[in-house]
Amino acid sequence: MDKKVKVAIIGCGGIANGKHMPGLAKLESVEMVAFCDIVRSRAEEAAEKYGVADARVYEDYRELLEKENLDAVHVCTPNNSHAEISIAAMEAGCHVMCEKPMAKTAAEAREMVAAAKRTGKKLAIGYQSRYRPDSEYLKQACERGDLGEIYLAKARALRRRAVPTWGVFLDAEKQGGGPLIDIGTHALDLTLWMMDNYRPKYVVGTVYHKLNKRKNAANAWGPWDPEKFQVEDSAFGFVVMEDGATIILESSWALNTLFVGEARTILHGTEGGADMEDGLRINGEEFGKLYTKKPELDSGGVAFYDGTRETEGDREARLWIESILNDIEPRVLPEQAAVVTEILEAIYVSAREGKPVYFKDGRYIAE
Repeated sequence: MDKKVKVAIIGCGGIANGKHMPGLAKLESVEMVAFCDIVRSRAEEAAEKYGVADARVYEDYRELLEKENLDAVHVCTPNNSHAEISIAAMEAGCHVMCEKPMAKTAAEAREMVAAAKRTGKKLAIGYQSRYRPDSEYLKQACERGDLGEIYLAKARALRRRAVPTWGVFLDAEKQGGGPLIDIGTHALDLTLWMMDNYRPKYVVGTVYHKLNKRKNAANAWGPWDPEKFQVEDSAFGFVVMEDGATIILESSWALNTLFVGEARTILHGTEGGADMEDGLRINGEEFGKLYTKKPELDSGGVAFYDGTRETEGDREARLWIESILNDIEPRVLPEQAAVVTEILEAIYVSAREGKPVYFKDGRYIAE
């Protein structure tokens, strides 16, 4: 297509450089025309590497939205500003791709959904795990009914010792939580999407601060500072849906376990099951016998093939831009992402209050 989608990046830190900007840069239909960060040098570096020749740099997103003529904005800032910036961008006439989680709080997520409806602008959330080959294959199997009624699932996001020690990950005020809101959100989104079930009934949650105050701890990115580690080191949720289905959510940055893995789902249905523990495996019963199927998902498979698989980040960017160009719904709907945030917050509330948290119409009921 001849049309160029003019995009601005707000927040030029790790996730913007690691996923958003590299993915957009591969698309001929995209021009990154403006970059914003409270640290001006980061925006300048991003503009130099990814921007058009006359790309503009800003320190205040309000000034960017006021001065630029944009089609879309990518919001890659800390969690506590997702809603504020996304809503302002939509009201300024821009489609918005907001990095996960949708918002720091459920109330903010609701406001974002309302803004998308009010403005008629597209709003997608950066749950890139939906774009993996194993996820796309399993989603098709679920839609075809291969698993039947999925009544039990596990959403797993477990790290043994991989606490992010940079940025604001350990800041409770800016992030809203630790592994639950950071990586547990991916696993929960993936599981709800596979089940196509967004009607929670009640949640029971537990949140732990058992290892985060240890000094000189083993960690993938070096020891964390116990004084700065304000969020939980692990959190778990037991979610019962309105139709009786059960989801068990496990998340950790630091946990004494060998069962590690992120953005994974385990599904149990009436006709079959599936897991992502050793690649994608689908199990069931056929002709009086049990079977396990393990699809080949690599892009290769023949000796002379030297192509490279599109990464999930690249695929997310491409399909997002195509949704704008073709005026179709993005893969991640804001209403779906909002339910994820509702459940995550309910887990925190349940853990804090020591009792179940109930829902009505997809929203948790605050007492």
